[in-house]
Amino acid sequence: MDQYAVLGNPVKHSRSPRIHQLFAQQLGVEIEYRAIPVELGAFSDTVRSFFLAGGRGINITLPFKQEAFQLAEVHSQRALRAEAVNTLLLGKNNLFYGDNTDGVGLLRDLQRLQFPLEGRRILLLGAGGAARGVLAPLLEARPAEVTIANRDEGRAALLAHAFGDLGRVRSAAYRDLSGSYPVIINATSASLAGELPPLPEHILTQGGYAYDMMYGSQPTIFMHWALQAGAAEVHDGLGMLIEQAAESFFLWRHQRPDTAPVLATLRAELAG
Repeated sequence: MDQYAVLGNPVKHSRSPRIHQLFAQQLGVEIEYRAIPVELGAFSDTVRSFFLAGGRGINITLPFKQEAFQLAEVHSQRALRAEAVNTLLLGKNNLFYGDNTDGVGLLRDLQRLQFPLEGRRILLLGAGGAARGVLAPLLEARPAEVTIANRDEGRAALLAHAFGDLGRVRSAAYRDLSGSYPVIINATSASLAGELPPLPEHILTQGGYAYDMMYGSQPTIFMHWALQAGAAEVHDGLGMLIEQAAESFFLWRHQRPDTAPVLATLRAELAG
């Protein structure tokens, strides 16, 4: 039976094993997919041991995406842009091939939700790895501009400079934001701690769209904030999680799952 895994610390909470189990059932294949906790400093050895034992593919979650980028010997363009890897497989000549499916996962979910991106001003909250991983696909959707906002404006400025060749990108500290944005995407993990980025009032255009890359059994604090601010639509990141997993599954097995029934199943399980 083909072996797959997600590596992280912590990783016990990961829904990736359930998602890939549902993909396999849908496509009529048998796989084993495990969540493997990895101690800091043991990532490289764990990856090598997994593939030496015949493993077919690995997903990587926090805090190892940058380390996976360094370990990969061949990179996709998406991984090179993100400078992070969330999917590993053995490529030609048994070289570690690293890809990043986070950005395409977000974009496909936004397309499913019919978020209006082209020609719109987008506010991206956060300047960490999550923001970096999704910037290129967002800019490929041809927005009017993307503003990267962060507590530390310097980190946001570095990202804006790195992706400026793909479109109009600017940076700002939260306190310096002005005007309003019809689309706001939260790429921070603040929701997991029940916290909000310190956003100015009226930063979301009335009737605008808001998306939190985090998710849970209940709407996140960011989603509540967006509804109170007058958003027309508010969504969490469960669809993104499933879409990035489907892209990983396709890279490993050259089969593309139908994500809609998997999303419905997971949503029901979360609610239950």
